[in-house]
Amino acid sequence: MSAILDCTDQDTQKLLGGSAAAPAGRVFSPGHRWKVLGIGVAANASFSATFSGIPATAVVLRQGYHLSNAELGLALGVLGLGVALSELPWGLLTDRWGDRRVLLIGLGATAAWLLAMAMLVVPTRSGVPDVMLLSASLLFTGLLGGSVNGSSGRAIMGWFRENERGFAMSIRQTAVPLGGGLGALVLPSLALAFGFSAVFTLLAGASALSALFAWRWLHEPPAAAHVAASAAAGPAPLRNIEVWRIATAIGLLCFPQVAVLTFASVFLHDFVGLGTVAISASLAAVQIGAMVMRVWSGRFTDRHGNRRQFLRSCSALSGLAFSVLWLMVLAGSAVPGGQSFLIAVLPFVLIVAGISVSAWHGVAYTELATLAGAGHVGTALSLANTFVFVGFFLVPVAIPGLLHLWSWPGVWLSASLCALIAWPIFLRPA
Repeated sequence: MSAILDCTDQDTQKLLGGSAAAPAGRVFSPGHRWKVLGIGVAANASFSATFSGIPATAVVLRQGYHLSNAELGLALGVLGLGVALSELPWGLLTDRWGDRRVLLIGLGATAAWLLAMAMLVVPTRSGVPDVMLLSASLLFTGLLGGSVNGSSGRAIMGWFRENERGFAMSIRQTAVPLGGGLGALVLPSLALAFGFSAVFTLLAGASALSALFAWRWLHEPPAAAHVAASAAAGPAPLRNIEVWRIATAIGLLCFPQVAVLTFASVFLHDFVGLGTVAISASLAAVQIGAMVMRVWSGRFTDRHGNRRQFLRSCSALSGLAFSVLWLMVLAGSAVPGGQSFLIAVLPFVLIVAGISVSAWHGVAYTELATLAGAGHVGTALSLANTFVFVGFFLVPVAIPGLLHLWSWPGVWLSASLCALIAWPIFLRPA
């Protein structure tokens, strides 16, 4: 039984509100929690490749489906709307049913739906699906994919100790830029070469593979049988003002991140003049940098106990980075011959801004889960992700309007303001 006790110390028991008693006949090795973490990474990466990778094909998507910028924004936005609408229900189900069942249902259904899209919702010689069919299909993809975020986060909070959770959650959150980076590298070229049938089939395969991993290795931690009977300290997440503040700030800080994920490819193509390979490399650099910073930030804040201060600092630095991008776009537009200057410098500035606004996720979710208390981790994480994916809906829909009114300077100035507004909403250090 020593293997069980290794992953059910007092911190885990406190979070889950139960004893260290394991289900009858179930014995886990000391390293099993790393398999659980790996499943969380795989599940989040597979869905991130969908909700971040499809926007990376925006230029090809616009051409292949004969979309205007406004129609493109709608199609990309409803993918995030689907996740936003489903996050909280999936989170409540996770706290009731457990991580394993929710992940298996969600990932399996997502894989099946993407495969159906590969057969039925792609341009062919005989016709092109209209924007409403494409948008409805992506909306339903988001509704199913919302199962991934809260359930995988709850599993990790249950299997890891208090002094490991920031690091573990940050590794889990690297899955978002990992999947997005792979999507940005692979999907645009795949769409150009083989069409969107190949894109949706590949994404379906990734979700199915993650579901297989979850079926094989994801189990409730030994103390999880007592979660439903436990009571969290303090108010439940939906009645806790501190939980709402962090969730709101997370959502606001994601707005500029979503702007990069959804329309950076269009910006680099239309404004800077880069080709598909250079665009894919730039977006991949953002995602790789975000992965590195998320792992570092988790370890750093675990050691120093400064999660709240780190989150406030990230908000301020992100606001500054997007302000610099805004000013450089203005300067490049005003200076004669500025186009060559833009090609050389603007992609780098965009990469720096994108990394700065993507470095904090694991730290924020760990702080949020800790505040939520025992038995409510799935609900709290899903509340935050509801705000996040409201951004994935609103931002792509709003950007075409901003482009019409104020062009690209208006887009990046708005991104800066969102990051700066999030700064005072994040909690001050205790």
